[in-house]
Amino acid sequence: MKPVLMKLNVVPCRFVKRLNRFVALVEVNGEIRRALLTNTGRLEEFLIPGRKAFCTPKSGGKTDFVLIAFEDLGGKGAIVDTRTQARAFERAVELGLVPWLKNCAIKRKEVRIGNSRLDYLFECPSGELYGEMKSAVLRGGEKGEYAMYPDCPTLRGQRHVRELIELVKAGKDAIIFFIGAMPKVEKFRPYEKGDPELAKLLREAKRAGVRIEGLSISLLPDGRVILERPELKVEL
Repeated sequence: MKPVLMKLNVVPCRFVKRLNRFVALVEVNGEIRRALLTNTGRLEEFLIPGRKAFCTPKSGGKTDFVLIAFEDLGGKGAIVDTRTQARAFERAVELGLVPWLKNCAIKRKEVRIGNSRLDYLFECPSGELYGEMKSAVLRGGEKGEYAMYPDCPTLRGQRHVRELIELVKAGKDAIIFFIGAMPKVEKFRPYEKGDPELAKLLREAKRAGVRIEGLSISLLPDGRVILERPELKVEL
């Protein structure tokens, strides 16, 4: 039995179209509603009109729902909502389920470094560890076994990797990790066609001593978010 990290109040929906970077139209119980879409990637393999998805109700603002996930392999959901990814990751850390953060705790979030804000500062037995999380929801490989990032050019992602490299050069510990938010992924690799410069920077970061890790999660139809794999093999 795979560990359950959290439970969401999900309702079935169908994707209609993306209105802009953060808003999509979905069909819920036969009605067209507006949904918040927190993932700014292209998500071309998911944003297909009529595709079954999972939403959660929300109150306030210009949207009625949050588009959480799209139905994927085995009826499980590929989680595209970056906030859900972060909450699930944090719960996994809290429960001690992440082997590459063994005995670490989240000390702070949104940590200002240079011209960027990194997602986390961890307190580990060896000292402080600066961390950045990225959403890997592009599937690749002959058997679909890879979670990949990014699906489009990302200057922000490039800047974060450069900041991590500089931290390591300054004697700090740093990690970038990827949430493969899809069922049945076993490995991570950068998507070269999405952003070749980012892939190059990740290899440079590894040589510099930045840790690069990953884990995978997915959504069950009843709203349970499960930890699929606590560790993904990273291939650069």
